[in-house]
Amino acid sequence: MPVFKGVISKETAAGKPTYVDITEDVAEIVSRSAIEEGVVTVISCHTTCAVFSEEFDHDLTPDGDTFLQADLSDGLGRVFPEQRDWSTYRYPGSRHFEAVESWPDPESWLPGLDRKMLWNGDAHLRSTLIGGSQTFEVSEGRLEMNGLASIYLVDFDRTRPRTRRVKVCVLGE
Repeated sequence: MPVFKGVISKETAAGKPTYVDITEDVAEIVSRSAIEEGVVTVISCHTTCAVFSEEFDHDLTPDGDTFLQADLSDGLGRVFPEQRDWSTYRYPGSRHFEAVESWPDPESWLPGLDRKMLWNGDAHLRSTLIGGSQTFEVSEGRLEMNGLASIYLVDFDRTRPRTRRVKVCVLGE
């Protein structure tokens, strides 16, 4: 069975979850694949990011999020509040900090070697709940989406801006 792979890279912001509509990027990879009938799986490469499908929402908050995205963030914030101190979550523990600090170029993980940069237990839990991948139909050589549905990458880690990657795997005939 033919397989075609692609990668999408997106910049995310600090301070709040970043939602990125990747529907057109996925559709373009499906088109390049030349696969007429099959499936496409969209996979986050990061443990604090999730991939999901949701209706495109035309209304925006002052922060630029759609109302559905803001509602999702609010709901997840009630389930997993933002990590703001050492006692919010067990994660990260001292052994994890020591491991990160021993990696090559620890500054890339802990800017200024500030251990607060790993206060992202909420982001890990939120992405676990939403899920790191989604599968969609490929029909007649196109990404098959239902009506207003869009594909989103969300980076729940608000500690610093980053470049995030999504792998796209198209399988079929």
